[in-house]
Amino acid sequence: MKVSIITIVYNNRETIADAIESVLGQTYSNIEYIVVDGLSTDGTVEVVKSYGSRIAFFVSEKDNGLYDAINKGIRLATGEVVGLLHSDDLFYTPDSIAQVVAAFDKSGTDTIYGDLLYVQKENTGKTVRNWVSGEYSRDSFLYGWMPPHPTFYVKREVYNTLGLYNTQFKSAADYELMLRYLYKYKVSTTYIPEKLVKMRVGGKSNITLKNRIRANQEDYQAWLINSLQPPFYTRFLKPLRKLTQFI
Repeated sequence: MKVSIITIVYNNRETIADAIESVLGQTYSNIEYIVVDGLSTDGTVEVVKSYGSRIAFFVSEKDNGLYDAINKGIRLATGEVVGLLHSDDLFYTPDSIAQVVAAFDKSGTDTIYGDLLYVQKENTGKTVRNWVSGEYSRDSFLYGWMPPHPTFYVKREVYNTLGLYNTQFKSAADYELMLRYLYKYKVSTTYIPEKLVKMRVGGKSNITLKNRIRANQEDYQAWLINSLQPPFYTRFLKPLRKLTQFI
């Protein structure tokens, strides 16, 4: 099974090499690695190019934001399964992709997700939040649940059938896509009860209170755009669920 891993980056020379090394250091060998750069000017391009042919596809051009860049990567992908590793992130172990592939092989499912660690930017060995996803239940979406997006792996045929990320969203296109796939269209999924990714703190939707409010509004719009009407409490429970990750 070929797995396409996509890294999106823009002016992140500081950590892009860590992300690349994390992908190239995986024990699973059948990986197609794609890096999509938003026309960086800080030396990021030079770092990526230094890896030569070890990166299958490298694109550096102007894009219309994070989700537009992800869509570019997905369109380039030729693997049976597609996953993401952002330029601030690291795989938890060198066996992370091997675990994902084993889960796909065993379950025959269309999507996979696991657990996520938020770590300090300067010290990735220091945990800030521990996101334990838990087994999937469709009704969990009503209570604010979602899988950690960086751990979400999708068979490419699902993207081809049900569409890519909706770029009208600025911070909640990942939530909308997973809601669309899992809740609306009932795409099959399997939970790996293992940490798959370390994510440095400082995600786009959490940087400021203003961004957090906007993200919450977009979460609600994600339901409406799919002709779904969530209970009134869904949009309030989603941010509250994060509190348990600090325990």
